[in-house]
Amino acid sequence: MRSSGLKRPNVTRSAKTKQPAARRSATSILPWKLVSTSHQHTDRLGQVIGRVLRGGETIALYGPLGAGKTALVRGIAQGLGASPTAISSPTFVVIHEYYQGRLPLAHVDLYRIRTPRELESTGLIEYFSGQTVTAIEWADKGLAALPQDRIEITLNHRAARSRTIQLSATGPKSDEVLSHLRKQYSKTSRVHRVSPRRALDREATTRS
Repeated sequence: MRSSGLKRPNVTRSAKTKQPAARRSATSILPWKLVSTSHQHTDRLGQVIGRVLRGGETIALYGPLGAGKTALVRGIAQGLGASPTAISSPTFVVIHEYYQGRLPLAHVDLYRIRTPRELESTGLIEYFSGQTVTAIEWADKGLAALPQDRIEITLNHRAARSRTIQLSATGPKSDEVLSHLRKQYSKTSRVHRVSPRRALDREATTRS
């Protein structure tokens, strides 16, 4: 990996086994809004995201504490083929790297970043090339360093167990990925809306 020449003590590598007010935006499609009614719902969305990623995407995550940002990253990791249990909040270690899945994943948490110099010292921009998928929590603290073309996901509390989730694209590559994601997620949603009892009844009708 290239070195920025600055000390980067807050990066670990695993063994191979309120929406911000000002952002650069060139969104070519309308934001996609949905409601997550459970942790499992958020996890399923993350898994579909992981499955449609092609490599090199930046995913900027926004939202208050407890909104589900880390849970969504766990789902993304699982969709990439990595173990979701390996994903933890990197609040005290700014960047965790995971290589167990089909694409490398960098999980970034900028919660404790206070100055541009601190942001630069993380070496974050080094992850925006190649095949690494970069998922960034508290991305509003690193807007100046983020690539123009990215997927933005904002999570907010709606009720005790539900969250609102908004996804948007800010460039052609992220637009294409988001369009594919919506199609794939729609398919999985139809599958999950069919109860086991109805599925058995449908199978029995087919066989009769």
